[in-house]
Amino acid sequence: MTTGWTWTYDRYEPEREPLVEALCTLGNGRFATRGSAPECTAGTTHYPGTYLAGCYDRLASVVAGERVENEDLVNLPNWTLLRYRCLPDDGPPGDWLTPDAGELRHYGVHLDLRAGVLTRHLLFEDARGRGLRVSHTRLVHMGDPGLAAQRTLFRAYGWSGSIEVQSLLDGAVTNAGVERYRHLDGRHLTDHRVGFEPGGVAWITCRTVDPGVGIALAVRTATRPARPAREAATRTGTVQTYHLPLVPRRSAMVVKTLALRTSTDRPAADPLPAATGGIARAPAFPRLLATHRAAWRRVWEQGELHAPGEAGRILRLHVFHLLQTLSPHTAELDVGVPARGLHGEAYRGHVFWDELFVLPYLDRHFPGVARSLLMYRHRRLPAAREAARLAGRKGAMYPWQSASSGREETQSLHLNPRSGRWLADRSRLQRHVGSAVAFNVWRYAQATGDRGFLHSAGAEILLEVARYWSGAAAFDPALGRYRIRGVVGPDEYHDAYPDAPAPGIDDNAYTNATAAWVLARGLGLLDELPEARRSELSEQLSLDDGELARWEDVSRRLHVPFHHGVVSQFEGFGELAELDWDRYRARYGDIRRLDRILEAEGDSVNRYQASKQADTLMLGYLFRPEELRDLFARLGYTLDDEVWRATVAYYLRRTSHGSTLSSLVHGWVLARQKGADAWRYCEEALLADVADVQGGTTGEGIHLGAMAGTIDLVERGITGLETEPEGLRVAPVALAEIPRFTFTLCCGRHRGVRLRILPGRLAVRVPASPEGPLAVVLPGDRRFTVAPGQERWFRL
Repeated sequence: MTTGWTWTYDRYEPEREPLVEALCTLGNGRFATRGSAPECTAGTTHYPGTYLAGCYDRLASVVAGERVENEDLVNLPNWTLLRYRCLPDDGPPGDWLTPDAGELRHYGVHLDLRAGVLTRHLLFEDARGRGLRVSHTRLVHMGDPGLAAQRTLFRAYGWSGSIEVQSLLDGAVTNAGVERYRHLDGRHLTDHRVGFEPGGVAWITCRTVDPGVGIALAVRTATRPARPAREAATRTGTVQTYHLPLVPRRSAMVVKTLALRTSTDRPAADPLPAATGGIARAPAFPRLLATHRAAWRRVWEQGELHAPGEAGRILRLHVFHLLQTLSPHTAELDVGVPARGLHGEAYRGHVFWDELFVLPYLDRHFPGVARSLLMYRHRRLPAAREAARLAGRKGAMYPWQSASSGREETQSLHLNPRSGRWLADRSRLQRHVGSAVAFNVWRYAQATGDRGFLHSAGAEILLEVARYWSGAAAFDPALGRYRIRGVVGPDEYHDAYPDAPAPGIDDNAYTNATAAWVLARGLGLLDELPEARRSELSEQLSLDDGELARWEDVSRRLHVPFHHGVVSQFEGFGELAELDWDRYRARYGDIRRLDRILEAEGDSVNRYQASKQADTLMLGYLFRPEELRDLFARLGYTLDDEVWRATVAYYLRRTSHGSTLSSLVHGWVLARQKGADAWRYCEEALLADVADVQGGTTGEGIHLGAMAGTIDLVERGITGLETEPEGLRVAPVALAEIPRFTFTLCCGRHRGVRLRILPGRLAVRVPASPEGPLAVVLPGDRRFTVAPGQERWFRL
C-alpha cells in the first residue's frame, strides 16, 4: 500500500473512496481540499470538500421537535470539478467519464508525502479498444497559503478526435459529509455572485450566513493547446467549456489554479479584488510546483521523524496530516486545533481537548504554532469567564466543544444510529477540558522557556482555571475533603448514576487530580512571578490572601476515590455491575460503541463498570510516575508502583476503546511500564485511520489527536524525553517494534537539535550556533553537555 514517501491506492473501490479522499487531503494550515476525484460531485461515494481554518457558520435546525443551533466548519465552493468526454472523429460523443464509468480499466492514487502532491491516474477503454489515459496532479501550496492548483493531462490511444472539457466552479455545495448530520440544515453559503475575467478566469463570491464571512474564489483555467472557452454561468457557479484536439502520442492539458481570499484575511481587503489580483500574479503550474516542493522541504526539515518499517511509514503519514492542518501559516491565524483536521465535517470541525495530544509535538518542532494555538484559548478567555459566571462560579470554564466565539458548542441531542433515537447529550459536563488548557500552557512554557508567555497570557489562563476549580469544589464534612460533583470524565460513557434524575457523576479521579494539579501550579506560578506582575494580576483578578488560602486547602484535600486497592474512576464506580464482555463480543463483534449497543437494547452503560476510553489511566499519560506519586501524596494518598500497576490492569479489562485516543493512551502507559501488551495498543493507534478501525469514521475526517499522539508516543513516550530551557532529559524504554528512529526538535534557543535512538545508544547533535552548550541528562542523573556544532553518542 505504501513505499517510502508515497502512499498509494492501486485500484478503484467505491466503498473505500471516502477513506481515500480523507487520507489524500492536501492542505497548508490555512485551508485544505479533500482528495476527491475531480470528475465527481458530492454523493454517497465521493465527497469534495474545501475547508478554511476557523471558518464557521451557525444555523438553527429542528431536531426531534426542538430547535437546536449548530456551528459548523463550512464546506467552501468546489474548485476542483472537471468534466470531460471523448469526441471521436468516427463516432458520436461519449458519455461524461468518471471513476464509476464501465469503461474504467485502471485507477491509481498516489500521494507524495515529501512534496505534498496528489496524483490520480485513470485509464478508460471502450468496447472497440479505444483508450483515454487521464492524469490529475493537485497541490495546495505550502509556500503561498492562498493558492492551489490542479493539472490534468489527457492522452488518446487508438483513436483521433477531440475531448470536451468543462472546468467548473461550483458554489451549490452544502455540508453533507456526515450522514448522521444530514437532517440538520447544511446550507451555509448565501449571496452568491459569479463572473469572468480575461485570461480564462472565473470567480465566485459568497458569504456565510452567520456571522457573514465574505469568501471569494478565483480560478484561472489554461489549456494546451490553447483554446478559447465557451463561458456560462448559473446562480451559484460557472462553467468554462473547451474542445481540445487529441491524437495518439500527443497529450492535451488543462490547468486550474485557485486563489482563495476572505473578509477575515489580514490586512483587511475586499475578497474579490484580492482573489482576482492573486490569480493574476500566480505563476504557471511548473513554477508553482517547484516552489511548493521547496516550501515542503523546509517544513520537513523542521518537523521530520524517521523510523524504519511500516510503523515508520504510517508515522510519516501522520506527521504529514498534522503539518497540513497546523503549519507555520497557522501561527498567523486565530484558530484552535480541529479534532478531525481540515479533512472533513465530523465533529463539525470543532475544537475539543485534542490539543492535549497535539501540542507536545508542536512545542518541540514548531513552538510559534503552539503559542498561537494557546492564544486562541486566551482570546476566548472572556467567553470562558462568562460561562463560569452563568454557572454561578468564578474563574474560567472552558467549553467541551469550541469553535469561533469560545461559547459552548456541544449539541444538546445526539442520534444513536443503532436505535434511531435522539438522546440527551451531556458531554458538555466534561469540565476537565479546562485543566487540559492550563496543562498545555504550563507544558509549552517548560518545553520552550517562553516565560514571557507564561507570565502574561498563560498566567491569566492558568489562574482563572484554578479559580474555577476552587469554586467548583464543595467541602464534605463527613469526608473531611472537597468534592467535585455532577461532571463527566474523559470516559464519556458514564454521564449519570443508574436511574438518577440528575446528570453527571461525582469525584471523577482524573478531573479531581488534574484540578488539584492546576491549583497547586497556580500557587507556584504566583510565587515565581515578578512582584510587579503578581501585583498587577492580583488586582486585575481580585485575588486576595483568603482566596489563595482556599486554593492551598483544596489542592491538598480534594477527594480521589479508591476501591479494591485501585483508583476508582469516580465515586461508586466499583459498585456498578460487571459486564459480560465475552457475551457482547460474541454477539456483536465490534463493541467499541458499547453505549449505543446497550441503549438500543433498552439498557444503559451507566449501570456497568465499562469505559469507552482511557479515563483514570490518562493520569499516566500526563504525569511521569514520580510526578503522579507526588501529586497523590500532596492529596494525602499513597500511589506506589503496585497500586498503579493494579489500576492499569483493572481498567485494561474494562475498556471498549470507543475512541481512537484510547489505544494510544493505553499503549503509552504500558510502554512506559514495559507492559507485555504495549505494542498491541500502539499498533492499533497507528492503524486507527489508515485501516479505519472504527468502520467508516475516517472518511468523515482524520483523527488528528490520535495521529499526533502516535508521533508523541515515539518522540516522547519511548524516549522519556523532557525538553527544558536548559536542556534535555532522556530516559528511554525499549520497544522492540520501533528499535531505532531519528527526529529533530527545538530546545530552548537551540533549533534543529537531532536525536538518534538506537538499541542501548543515543546520539545528540547540536547545530553550530552562538548559543552555549546543550545539557543532556540521562538515567541515573548522569549529566553531560553537547557543544554547538558537535554530535555526541551515549550508552543508555
